[in-house]
Amino acid sequence: MSHSAHLFSLRIAHALNEACVKDRYSFKRFGQDLLAGLTVGIIAIPLAMALAIASGVPPQYGLYTAIVGGFIIAMTGGSRYSVSGPTAAFVVLLYPIAQQFGLAGLLIATIMSGMMLVAMAMLRLGRLILYIPESVTLGFTAGIGVVIATLQLKDFFGLQIAHMPEQYFAKLMALGQALPSLHLPSLFIAAATLATMLLWPRLKIPVPAHLPAIALGSILALILNAMGAEIETIGTRFHYQLIDGSIGSGIPAVLPHFEWPWLQTGPNGQAFEFNLAAFQALLPAAFAIAMLGAIESLLCAVVLDGMTGKRHSANSELLGQGIGNIIAPFFGGIPATAAIARSAANVKAGAQSPIASMIHALVVLIGLVALAGILAYLPMSAMAALLLVVAWNMSEAPKAVHLLKTAPTSDILVFLSCFSLTVIFDMVIAISVGIILAALLFMKEIAEMTKLYDISSNKRYVDQSLPADWAVLKINGPLFFAAADRIFAEIASLTQDKQVIVLYLDGVSILDAGGLAALSKLIDKCKLNHTKLIIAELQFQPIRTLARAKVQPIEGVLKFYPTLREALAEAPSFEHIIESNPAANH
Repeated sequence: MSHSAHLFSLRIAHALNEACVKDRYSFKRFGQDLLAGLTVGIIAIPLAMALAIASGVPPQYGLYTAIVGGFIIAMTGGSRYSVSGPTAAFVVLLYPIAQQFGLAGLLIATIMSGMMLVAMAMLRLGRLILYIPESVTLGFTAGIGVVIATLQLKDFFGLQIAHMPEQYFAKLMALGQALPSLHLPSLFIAAATLATMLLWPRLKIPVPAHLPAIALGSILALILNAMGAEIETIGTRFHYQLIDGSIGSGIPAVLPHFEWPWLQTGPNGQAFEFNLAAFQALLPAAFAIAMLGAIESLLCAVVLDGMTGKRHSANSELLGQGIGNIIAPFFGGIPATAAIARSAANVKAGAQSPIASMIHALVVLIGLVALAGILAYLPMSAMAALLLVVAWNMSEAPKAVHLLKTAPTSDILVFLSCFSLTVIFDMVIAISVGIILAALLFMKEIAEMTKLYDISSNKRYVDQSLPADWAVLKINGPLFFAAADRIFAEIASLTQDKQVIVLYLDGVSILDAGGLAALSKLIDKCKLNHTKLIIAELQFQPIRTLARAKVQPIEGVLKFYPTLREALAEAPSFEHIIESNPAANH
């Protein structure tokens, strides 16, 4: 299939069909998928739990997301190697939703976002998502990284904060006020975990750094707790209630089961009331989740294409992401999207098809059932250290610094706006403002590229002087709304002194409605001042625009010629154009 066919195709299970049916799947390739799935599944277990906690829900819901969402998206999506589940990018969106609407509201928002993703796929919007400028994506990802890191400081230092405020600067104040409650044993474990994660890669051992780091942190927590340190763990912070009414600590060792999302707990453990008001309140959050999920999943697929030489189907990937996010909440899954770090690990581990990601989901399922008791001993401070590294990696700080050093001023302005708005307010505002600002600055730069030249005495086009009341003007660049008013206003100022103005438009590729309106004003000005306007060498798009607007020649005011040579033939003093000049005989 051609590259362009991949871009615009839409088919459920596109990647699975491409990898397993068209490429003749074999037992050897299954063995490679099995190894990759086992590797990524082991990596995903602590990450899924940590990201669920950071999103404001108990850790098992992160595992449910990796299991159900990860399996369904891999099976139905359009990228061979993407591994989906909870991701760090969602944390800044999900945490306030979970605080305001509870688990039930978060799950309902996930379903709504899934429906929006399916709609995007049906409308073939997969490629449009990728037109978001890099300065915007770097800005909000760096901002997300800062917010995630800030949220982890409480557990990293073992601070006592009853309720974390919603506003960023209020969070900083709360952290500062809580510093006297610093818990040294928790800080020691967090520091040991962080140091292990930073130093482990130097050993060149093919084991992800966070696994030995979390293991070391857990062992230290067991030792210190035995000595009476009272270090908080998943088992001491989180509790669950089984069907028989018994209360357990940590995470339940039970399979994800079907439950209506709106019957889950609402804010502060109260019942959730799903009505029109709640739907309207959740709609902006759902749209933000859908947009971020689309951006993250498609950017991940592009990165993987570069690593493997394969091609994803953008619309099919959006379809798979939508289906996964519609179904997963009925089994406790929070928003899922492709995770670049886990997907890259999947490729490096030898994955051959989406089956590797499906195996990863099954490995997480086995881990949930078999390791629930052990996972309860993971210390919260070690999980905070893990998320600090995740936040740093997702912030792409080296890219951001490079952009600040080398990019044009307009891109730097967009980056700083997106970054600061993400941190201070939220990502929805940041992306919206960033895209609008980037578009406006881009249009300004393009408009400034449209130039007007007086070529009346330019021997490249005319070899003799024209009458003094003639002007031949050449326009280079698009005549769209941001440039046309300026250009045609300059031309209009000449109508008082000139009897004939010739516009040589071979360098104008675009004439939009704004340009058409500005041209109409110029024609009216020519009528008023009894100036004749001659337009020569229109390109196809401007001709089509004028035809649709039914712009016709006006006797004594407006005429059109296919070439500049024919237009200049009307000049009383016209003798000849240099025949050897291709520009004049275009």
